[in-house]
Amino acid sequence: MTKPALTLHLAAPRGFCAGVDRAIRIVELAIEKWGAPVYVRHEIVHNRTVVEGLRAKGAVFVEEVHEAPADRPIVFSAHGVAKSVPAEAAARNMIQVDATCPLVTKVHIEAARHHENGLQLVMIGHAGHPETVGTMGQLPPGEVLLVETAEDVATLQVRDPQKLAFVTQTTLSVDDTADIVAALQARFPAIHGPAREDICYATTNRQMAVKAMAPSCEAILVVGAPNSSNSRRLVEVARKAGCPYAQLIQTAAEIDWRALEGVRSVGLTAGASAPEELVNEVLDAFRARHDVTVLPVVTAEENVEFKVPRILREHA
Repeated sequence: MTKPALTLHLAAPRGFCAGVDRAIRIVELAIEKWGAPVYVRHEIVHNRTVVEGLRAKGAVFVEEVHEAPADRPIVFSAHGVAKSVPAEAAARNMIQVDATCPLVTKVHIEAARHHENGLQLVMIGHAGHPETVGTMGQLPPGEVLLVETAEDVATLQVRDPQKLAFVTQTTLSVDDTADIVAALQARFPAIHGPAREDICYATTNRQMAVKAMAPSCEAILVVGAPNSSNSRRLVEVARKAGCPYAQLIQTAAEIDWRALEGVRSVGLTAGASAPEELVNEVLDAFRARHDVTVLPVVTAEENVEFKVPRILREHA
């Protein structure tokens, strides 16, 4: 029986970014250096396959520092942590390794600088997301106000409209963030912002690739975890860019084949914490059902690389 033809638009860049690569390498090197178990506070990145792979090598994932024994190393996730977290580890004399993405660390430094200059901070982000919690935790309580939407700006209660600055979560939708920034600047003309937007290069690049292929696709699949902010934003971007159907899947097993019945043009991408092996599984699943023509959609080249912390560099 002849398989139906299907054009599969494959986004590039997709999948792992430099910050995720670095975070995974940090856990692996920590296990090599100190042996198992090495404790990791929170999921190192938001992907079940990655977490399970590291768990098999000897990583133990905990939500809080006190859940780890004081005589074992603890790694902080790529999303960053509040200042109270390393302080707690230091009080217990623990070996601590910071896997915070350098681009998130940059936002932390911005926040601290604004605070030192006497400015109250507005954080554009998602409530409860580990990165937002970590960034807001860089400053004393009340010094950071959270806004999630442009509508939130209208009800913002600030200490002094002349002494404000804003930062953003690095994994947001570029377009949605622009709307919130515009609302902030309209209401608070004196507000200070970053010289360059905080949204990371990888988030921006992956969203641009989705925008480029959306008009040509009847459906777009995003490989990523439900708790991955950048993956969920890719689904939103696909829909806003005109693709009639966009689905977030963790693995090929979650593809809704009934929803794709009769579709002849599909886009495929992956969030910044999704390994390429999961993309390949999706490709194989389509090839089992269709005569697939893969059409790469390349919108950027990435060659960013971040060093691991000094405590692991000699071992590496």
